[in-house]
Amino acid sequence: MFAPRIWGFDRDDAEMRMARASGWSRADLVWERLTEAAHVAFSQGDLRRTGHLLLAAHWVARLWFDARDLRRANTLANRSLLARKRGDNVRAEVLQKRALSVWAGAVSAIDALEFRPRSRSSLFHLRMEALHRDQFQANMRTRYRRIAQETEQALKMLSAESPSDRPFFSRWRGEKPPVFDDSRKFLAAALALIDG
Repeated sequence: MFAPRIWGFDRDDAEMRMARASGWSRADLVWERLTEAAHVAFSQGDLRRTGHLLLAAHWVARLWFDARDLRRANTLANRSLLARKRGDNVRAEVLQKRALSVWAGAVSAIDALEFRPRSRSSLFHLRMEALHRDQFQANMRTRYRRIAQETEQALKMLSAESPSDRPFFSRWRGEKPPVFDDSRKFLAAALALIDG
């Protein structure tokens, strides 16, 4: 049942309920699911389905997210990569430039992030995080700025003969936070790039 999983119409969708309880809109999780499904379709060689899913993600982002939302840059970048794969280099370059334009706001977006405490393996880690909240926030911002730089480099390479060979999407799967906060939205924007 692919459609209910993406759109969240299933009443038993626990992930959607958790996201909504954490302050996410339905569109936030729908966009993430569409992007992940597009990657799966791309990895299976189904470019047509990939295109449909990315177009749906594009419209979710366009209708529900702020113009400076970095997830819009992600969708543009993924569509650029798909256009290049299909041999439409002119379209790919136009989409790439738009993605880079939106991504230019990454540093200010990171400065505005508030990182929620993460679940740790012990009470000790939770206490340390609570006691050193400012340092935790500063460390996370530094880490996210590095990720933003890596993503920017990958976006610049979209029009190159061989786009970045870094496995961004695999990294997204590994680093996807268990909490529904703005840092998860940022990481999705930065790392949920189709591995071209």
